Amino acid sequence: MKSWTHICHAIMLVVMFLCLPVAAADLIGGDFSAWRSDTGQWQIVGDTFTNPQNEKLLSSRPGTGAIVNGPAGRTSHLFSKADFGDIKAHIEFMVPEGSNSGVYFMGRYEIQVYDSYGAEKGEYPGIECGGIYQRWDNDRDPKGYEGHSPRINASRPPGQWQTFDVIFRAPRFDKAGRKVANARFEKVLHNGIAIHEDVELTGPTRAGAYNDERPAGPLMLQGDHGPVAYRNISIEPAGPLPFFAMDTATKDAAHQTAKEQVEMVRELGYAGIGCTAGKGLADMQRELDKNELRLFTVYLGVNIDSDQQKYGPELKETIEVLKGRNAMLWLFVRSKKLKPSSPEGDERAVEILREVADMAAEADLRVALYPHYGFWCERTDDAVRLAKKVGRKNVGVTFNLCHWLRVGDEKNLKSLLKSAMPHLFVVTINGADSGGKDWKQLIQTLDRGSFDMRRFLKTLRASGYTGPVGFQGYGIGGDAHENLERTMDAWLKLNEETG
Repeated sequence: MKSWTHICHAIMLVVMFLCLPVAAADLIGGDFSAWRSDTGQWQIVGDTFTNPQNEKLLSSRPGTGAIVNGPAGRTSHLFSKADFGDIKAHIEFMVPEGSNSGVYFMGRYEIQVYDSYGAEKGEYPGIECGGIYQRWDNDRDPKGYEGHSPRINASRPPGQWQTFDVIFRAPRFDKAGRKVANARFEKVLHNGIAIHEDVELTGPTRAGAYNDERPAGPLMLQGDHGPVAYRNISIEPAGPLPFFAMDTATKDAAHQTAKEQVEMVRELGYAGIGCTAGKGLADMQRELDKNELRLFTVYLGVNIDSDQQKYGPELKETIEVLKGRNAMLWLFVRSKKLKPSSPEGDERAVEILREVADMAAEADLRVALYPHYGFWCERTDDAVRLAKKVGRKNVGVTFNLCHWLRVGDEKNLKSLLKSAMPHLFVVTINGADSGGKDWKQLIQTLDRGSFDMRRFLKTLRASGYTGPVGFQGYGIGGDAHENLERTMDAWLKLNEETG
């Protein structure tokens, strides 16, 4: 059972918002009061269904509770009056055969609404229902780019109501107005099935209402591409960043199997697990899928010494298990010959990392370099240097609090995060003692230690970070359930206090 404090914190976080204050809102009712005044031919109806005389059109019944874009299915776009930043949205929609629409978050970033029932992949990534639509540049070849097809075609037949459930993170800007973090679809469910996780958008998608980017914007429903109906559109604060547990924290005598670990983290409210590569990886992925949780990262490494094997067979095995999931290879980099942080190894490391990055890209995976005390890639600065030299968009870095505390200077946190932000894919945290030098001091449950975690989270948030955060529990020992519960309670309280 969760503690009462844990439950209270979870309830209080429902009304929090990381980017801009916004109350929970239902946008479809008995009138258009939640929408801007130019509603075109949009109509309020009681229900919609396929037109009996023409399967490419929708008919409707009188009443309230749904909206349809006019009798011909082609009218102006609909914009919410309110502007939103980080949101959790539930959207229900219906299209007839062959029809097309889209939901634009902030009026800029589209999730495609389309009749994709029974279809294979579309002619380009992102055109399918649930796809994150492509960007467009007339000077590029091809002109469309950065479209993202759904992982699974979850479409229902035309004329049936369907759902999107979306967690969206707005782009972040510094005090001078410069963008420091891209917009991000943290999670998209289509008819209850996860089709996207942690997808960044470098700018507005094609046919968005605006070409610029801002901290907030309206929800836009596309009205001019074909008949479409919407109902039950609700928006609420997105809440804290996704918080997962590393498998260094999930194992004890009572939690040895993937099933036991996954059920425990789900009970305690974690978003998923980051684990180590190996023979149990496929089981872990299956259990997480069953429990609608995410495998965020898989820990494995490469060696840059020329007389050593670059990587083991577990690398390709891991890529095969994670294929199409936009997960991360958590990659440490070792050398037996070179000292930690020595730039002499850069050329060899870049060669190997590009090879790994290209294999990962074919499977829609990312590579997050993992700085580790005592390894050749030891510092966050090392990982940033390598990521820049590798020059692959799917290669970024990890900020590991415990390893940073072991070798870094706490006074430089702000400048370090600023330099890492363009490449920062994932962050790990834990309770720790400032100035600690042994792992018992540097890795504790999140509610313990003298290190100022409130200040750290404020600094992380101010840097613009919107990605996942993991709990590092290596070597803590004791009862895993108790450790994870204490940590989750602390995480919720910290977000409440720093939000």
